[in-house]
Amino acid sequence: MNETINKEFLISEINRLRKEKNALIMAHYYQRPELQDLADFVGDSLALAQYARKTDAPMIIVCGVHFMGETAKILCPEKKVLVPDPTAGCSLADSQKAEDLKKWKQQHLDYTVISYVNTSAAVKALTDIVVTSSNALKIVNSLPQDEKILFGPDYNLGNYINSLTGRRMQLWNGACHVHEKFSIEHLIELKKQYPDAKVLAHPECRGALLKLADVIGSTQALLKEAIESQCNEFIVATEAGILHKMQAACPEKLFIPVRPEVSESEMCDNNFSPCACNECNFMRQNTLEKLYLCLRDETGEIFVEPDIAEQAVKPIERMLALS
Repeated sequence: MNETINKEFLISEINRLRKEKNALIMAHYYQRPELQDLADFVGDSLALAQYARKTDAPMIIVCGVHFMGETAKILCPEKKVLVPDPTAGCSLADSQKAEDLKKWKQQHLDYTVISYVNTSAAVKALTDIVVTSSNALKIVNSLPQDEKILFGPDYNLGNYINSLTGRRMQLWNGACHVHEKFSIEHLIELKKQYPDAKVLAHPECRGALLKLADVIGSTQALLKEAIESQCNEFIVATEAGILHKMQAACPEKLFIPVRPEVSESEMCDNNFSPCACNECNFMRQNTLEKLYLCLRDETGEIFVEPDIAEQAVKPIERMLALS
């Protein structure tokens, strides 16, 4: 079976099975283009959580990484939640374990704990409020200015919020392996090459890079800016999966990805220039074939211990209420 026929077969079977099982397919913006195109809903972490909570579908397929499946299961305990590849992890979530947070809290007993959504269910269970890049600034600003805060695990996002608010949140030293390695030198080169382009950057990027950005925001916010802006050229510093939606929404506009800091041997050719593609290897673990098998066999089911889920849902609900 050739690749084209195989792809057509997989798509046909996925569409048949999703109807047969009344399954909702959700995908993050960082997923492969073919998975985004098949999904009933595509969004960032906040939007996926909100959509999961309100759906009537008895089965939810989360094309994303493991913590996203956990979040959907915590919000929808009565539903069957599946992830095509449940081994798809997250470098940021892995940077702070539950035992790490316990020790940190013990050292700061009178602090409010704010955790980025890119965390395990066990970490969320030890958290006061969960945030995403879409709502972190708003939620932090909703707290008293003198409130003592532990913010983790993303240091770059926490540092960005500190810079905007004048707060002195204590920050965990974690980072996303994709956003951490964007090349500032390459961004400077691109700004010279495309002087009229707007620089769009995710707040998980390093502070030095954010200083060069015109717009800083969540994946959803960057997509919105690309669609609504009168500008026709954009330099994009976030995971490359979002370029698919940006280009589909604005086919007449040019989107140039910032490459990561890599060696010559890691370079590859794409449509923009000889560069390395800054993609999340964890997000790319999900494929059409894995989605098909997941639907067919109902594999990759996500489970969360009831006692952890009972505690973890509280900071997520608080986030959704504040959003």
